[in-house]
Amino acid sequence: MELPTIAAPGVGERADAAADAACHLYDAVAPWRAREPGGWSRTAAEDAAEVIETTAHALAGVHPRAEVILAPVLVALSDLRRQLALPPPDALTADGLPATPRTVGNPRRTRWARAVREVTLPEPRQQRSRTTS
Repeated sequence: MELPTIAAPGVGERADAAADAACHLYDAVAPWRAREPGGWSRTAAEDAAEVIETTAHALAGVHPRAEVILAPVLVALSDLRRQLALPPPDALTADGLPATPRTVGNPRRTRWARAVREVTLPEPRQQRSRTTS
């Protein structure tokens, strides 16, 4: 399966921003790596795990088998959460959405509420007629 060269509106930009943020996070943590717990706080570790989980859920729709392929990532993150005594990830419904969507004003926290709403895509623009009168 080959993906299109152009992503849906906002997808490419957000994926690029997520990749940049991950690189900046790695750069911020790298100097602390030799020390325990490596510069991480409980909240920072929970947020980072949530980012990976959310990205895996978003990426699960890219290919018919993507959800199965990404399942070990989610299992590993659940284990990491247990090892760090972090709360478990949000429970998911059969549709793969958290059972109780968050509604806080932070866009990260409202992602599921937006995903549940019906999306109406705009009609494609029609090119102007080149006829002359």
